[in-house]
Amino acid sequence: MTYERFRQTVETMFSEIPEAFTEGLQGVHVLEVAKPEPDLGDVYRLGEYLDPGQDSFLGGNPGLGRHITLYYGSFVAVARGQPDFDWEEEIWETLTHELRHHVESLAGDASLIAEDKRRDATFRKQLGKSRPLNNEDSP
Repeated sequence: MTYERFRQTVETMFSEIPEAFTEGLQGVHVLEVAKPEPDLGDVYRLGEYLDPGQDSFLGGNPGLGRHITLYYGSFVAVARGQPDFDWEEEIWETLTHELRHHVESLAGDASLIAEDKRRDATFRKQLGKSRPLNNEDSP
């Protein structure tokens, strides 16, 4: 999938999400770069939610606003060598995952953050890595 088609797919999918779930979101960004996970070799972050909240909640950054970012280059890296990679399914899953972070952030709920940290710890343990996911690294 080309970058332009990827961007258009994200835009179309986002336009189909009810406004009640996107309220307070300043933007959805698609970057051409890949974002490798620190210390994990060929593991890439597909997307992330940036939140202006408290420092203790998602590594807040007041004044920034609430944004979702998807990394096209990471999708390309993950899809490489997988002819049956389902771009649309992966885009939708990533977009809605990050949107759930947004909705939970507005509600003061850290359930998905805790779930992501548990999943990360398990994954790192399987790879023999011990550095835990912290707030600055949250997906």
